[in-house]
Amino acid sequence: MAVRSSSISVAVAPMLTKLQQDCATPLPVLRNVADSMSADIRAGLAVDGGSDLKMILSYVDRLPTGNEKGLFYALDLGGTNFRVLRVQLGGKDERVIATESEQVSIPQELMSATSEELFDFIASVLANFAQKGGNFHLPPGRKGEIGFTFSFPVKQTSIDSGILIKWTKGFSVSGTAGKDVVACLNEAMDRKGIDMRVSALVNDTVATLAGARYWDDDVMVAVILGTGTNACYVERMDAIPKLQGDFPSSGRTIVNLEWGAYRKGLPLTVFDRDMDAASINPGEQIFEKTISGMYLGEIARRALLYMAEEGSLFGTSVPEKLSMPFVLGTPDLSAMQQDTTDDLQTVGSVLYDVAGVESTLNSRKIVLEVCDTIVKRAGRLAGAGIVGILQKIEEDTQGVIFGKRTVVAMDGGLYERYSQYRRYLKESVAELLGPETSQNIVIEHSKDGSGIGAALLAATNSKYDRNY
Repeated sequence: MAVRSSSISVAVAPMLTKLQQDCATPLPVLRNVADSMSADIRAGLAVDGGSDLKMILSYVDRLPTGNEKGLFYALDLGGTNFRVLRVQLGGKDERVIATESEQVSIPQELMSATSEELFDFIASVLANFAQKGGNFHLPPGRKGEIGFTFSFPVKQTSIDSGILIKWTKGFSVSGTAGKDVVACLNEAMDRKGIDMRVSALVNDTVATLAGARYWDDDVMVAVILGTGTNACYVERMDAIPKLQGDFPSSGRTIVNLEWGAYRKGLPLTVFDRDMDAASINPGEQIFEKTISGMYLGEIARRALLYMAEEGSLFGTSVPEKLSMPFVLGTPDLSAMQQDTTDDLQTVGSVLYDVAGVESTLNSRKIVLEVCDTIVKRAGRLAGAGIVGILQKIEEDTQGVIFGKRTVVAMDGGLYERYSQYRRYLKESVAELLGPETSQNIVIEHSKDGSGIGAALLAATNSKYDRNY
C-alpha cells in the first residue's frame, strides 16, 4: 500500500539531505584528494610500503611508437573468461593490418585444479587459435611472441617474469603461488609443442596505456573504471627513488598505482562504512569501494533500504528483495538515470523488476536523487584522482603536462556506459585545473583497451630486431 506522496517527502527529505551532505564534493574536498593522491604517489615511489599506493613498477620501458611490424599475440587472463588475440602490425604506414580474437570460458573445475592443468588448458586454446591461418604470417625462424595480461596479484621481477602472490576472483589453483606465472605458461606451451614465448607480462591498466599510446604519443595516463578500478602513468626513472641500478636508455617506465587502495579525505556515509564492514576486505580498497562499478549500486541500495525502513519511502511495507546485498547493480542506476519519461516509467520498472518495489512518482524522484548523489560523488572523486596523478608529473617536469596537450586514456564499462558518471568526472577535472589548463587535458575512451596493448608490448619487447 502506498502512502500519500506529500508524507513521503516530509519523512525522507532530511534523510536525503543528510546523504547529499555526507557525499558532497565541493572544490576544497576535491583539491584535498588530488593533493593527497600526489603525496601518496611520491611516498610510494620513495620506498615499498611508503603509502597506501603500492606504486608497482611494470618494467615496461619501451612504449609503442607505431613502427612495430610483424605478428604478435595477446593472452588476457583476468577472471572466469580469458581471451586470446593476435594482431598483424605493418609499421607507421599500415599500422594494424588485421586483428582477430577469441574468448573462452574457463571450466569451473579448472578454477580449483592444479597449476599444470590450468596452464595446459590455456596453452591448448592458444595452440588451436594459432593454427587458424588467415591474414597472419610469422616470418620463418621466428617464435610467436605473446603479451600476457594477468590480472591477479603478482610480484613482477622483470618485463617477462612475475611471481604469483595469491589467486583471487574465485580461483584456488594449487601449486602456483610463489611461482613465476610466465614460466608456468612457457612450460605448458613446451608440453604442448607450441613454439611460442611470453615476451611481456603486464596488468590490464598498463596494457590499456600501451594500446592508447600506439595511436597517440600524448597519452601519459591510463585509468580503468569498470567493476574495479586502477590507474597507471608514464614516469621518469630518475623520479623513482626505490628503483636502484642502471636505467635503460629510454629513462621512462610505466608505474601501476593500484589506486583502489587510496583512502585519504574521502567523504564517506554510514552506508559506505556498513558496506565496507560487511565486505570480504574490511578497511581495504576504500577508493575503489567509493568510485567503482562493483559498489555504487550497493551503496544506493543501502541508502534506499534505510529510507524505506525509517521513512516509509515505498509505503508501509519494505520489499524483502531490497534487503538482499548487491541486488541493485550499477547498470540499474545507469538505466534509471537515463529515464526521460514524465512518469519515470523506467525507474518504476527497474525498481519493480530488480527489488520488487512498488513506487509512486514521488518516490521515484527520490530514488533518482539518491542515484545521482552517489554517482556524482564517485565521478568527481575519480576526476580528483586523475588530477592528483597529473599534478605529480607536472611538479617534477614543469610545463610538460599542463603546458601542452596531454591525454588520459580511459577504459572500462562504468566509464564507457554511464554518461552521468563521465560528465561528473570531466567536470571535476575542469574545476580543479581551471578553464585554461583543462583545455590541454584530453580525457578519451581508449580505442583498443588492453587486448591490443598487450600484443603491442610483446612487439616493443621482442627479442628479435626492433629496428624496423
